[in-house]
Amino acid sequence: MKITSPIPKRRTRIVIIPLIDIMFFLLAAFMMVSLQMSRNANIKVNLPPAAQAKPDYKPDMINIAVDQAGQAWLEKRTVSLTELCLTVSNRFHADTNLPVYISGDRDTVQAHMVDVYEAVRRAGVQKVAFMVASPSPAATTP
Repeated sequence: MKITSPIPKRRTRIVIIPLIDIMFFLLAAFMMVSLQMSRNANIKVNLPPAAQAKPDYKPDMINIAVDQAGQAWLEKRTVSLTELCLTVSNRFHADTNLPVYISGDRDTVQAHMVDVYEAVRRAGVQKVAFMVASPSPAATTP
């Protein structure tokens, strides 16, 4: 004879709703941290402000900086214009959709910036942009 228990038998359940909440929190946290990470392989220059500046970062771009003395910098090392043209040309032949960003110090003579721009254009690059700083809030207030 089989005697049954008066207490009803409970089935085991796995509740996944708290796990889903934790996963969404971790996803949001990683996304916020990844937005704050930016690789800057360039020297520090004092950029001039612009009214329509917006940050644009792509990992497969070339950053060229021109300091106050007119010296061109590529990936934190100084290069001559012929070296710059050769390096940009080699990377451009590997990727024809290569963007190049040129940043110059606020006190750089315009002729030095034009020389770097012409060297990049001689290499065949069509996507050339100049980096500028976002305007400070005090500068935009009348």
